[in-house]
Amino acid sequence: MASAESARTILSGQAAIADWQESVYKDFHLNPELSHQEVRTSGIVAEQLGESGYEVHQGIGGTGLVGVLSNGEGPTVLLRADMDALPVAEATGLDYASQATATDESGKQTPVMHACGHDAHMACLLGAAKLFAQGRDSWSGTLIALFQPAEELGNGAQSMVDGGLVTMVPKPDVALAQHILVHPAGTVSTYAGAFLSMADSVRITLYGRGSHGSMPHLSIDPAVLASMVVVRLQAVVAREVPPGEFAVLTVGRIAVGAKSNIIDDHAVLELNIRTYSQGIRDQLLAAIERIAKAESAASGSPRDPDIEVYNSYPLTDNDPDVTARVAEAFAAYFPAEAIGDYGRQTASEDFSDVPTAFGVPYTYWGVGMVDPEAYGAAEAAGEVSSIPANHSPKFAPVLEPTLTTGTAALVVAASAWLGKD
Repeated sequence: MASAESARTILSGQAAIADWQESVYKDFHLNPELSHQEVRTSGIVAEQLGESGYEVHQGIGGTGLVGVLSNGEGPTVLLRADMDALPVAEATGLDYASQATATDESGKQTPVMHACGHDAHMACLLGAAKLFAQGRDSWSGTLIALFQPAEELGNGAQSMVDGGLVTMVPKPDVALAQHILVHPAGTVSTYAGAFLSMADSVRITLYGRGSHGSMPHLSIDPAVLASMVVVRLQAVVAREVPPGEFAVLTVGRIAVGAKSNIIDDHAVLELNIRTYSQGIRDQLLAAIERIAKAESAASGSPRDPDIEVYNSYPLTDNDPDVTARVAEAFAAYFPAEAIGDYGRQTASEDFSDVPTAFGVPYTYWGVGMVDPEAYGAAEAAGEVSSIPANHSPKFAPVLEPTLTTGTAALVVAASAWLGKD
């Protein structure tokens, strides 16, 4: 397979960049930045891409950027990594643990941590970009390395599209991306079709009538109203979604009152839903609105609730032909035991907004990040769920073979189009 030989030749330089790549990763981890604040991060990425000979376009949709490397006739492949970190206080105990703080979008000071692996995504893509630049004789075409802000808000990809991305770079023939997940490091896994779920957050403001805690008869208690809404919502997935269809509805936040003897005049619920079907998504949103309004009416609320849908993520629906091509390339390069089967994931991503804007097919795969022995022991004990997952303050990918595998996966997948015959 010609593409596999091209990938092997390109990756022959991987050992020589290992120390540099680990240093880059640790720097990103030590200096995380929140969504749409990735100024330092994007500056480092731009510098590294420029040193490798890429044509760099910065400031796309804020802090987004791309590097373009043209290398003769052939297909154009887009590889993407996300850059933003999370408002999480790190508790990994690593000697390169983040101590960073920042001001979030609401104006509050918060700790910041790369608790989802975006630092690894960037280090892997920068490594792949460097290797492609060093191995020009082994491939032909154009490589686009895209570094996206604000994946954690679900609007970073669209902000780049709105910032003119489509007119700034050549149209890719295919778009590719990956994510590190709680599976054994050294493994990769593809999945055709709906791989990552759609997601929406919903904020419901419920209205009551405030009063003194000693005079509840004069109130319309929003705490009781909010409680009834929460209880009622628990039946939506269990009793309204058809068996066999996937749906998650989680109430993540309830905010009401400021003092024990004050009955407030409003309450706020924040929900999150996950679906793989637009029809089920619409059904959940309609049920949430129906229940919030009905319970408000039953409580005698002075007005209907306010309902806001925000932080929406599209479905990540992997093109079957592109996925098969990547899977074949992985099978030709990686040993059989490295090809995992992670299955469909309930997490969500906005990567697909980029290929959708270009009108091109895409695929998105998983890369393991847990020490294989530790994962095996946890699996044998039935305790895989005890391993700190993405967004945990104890999320700590093992550096190797995570970085090596993630970098190789990008090179191998892109070479399935760019490799020379």
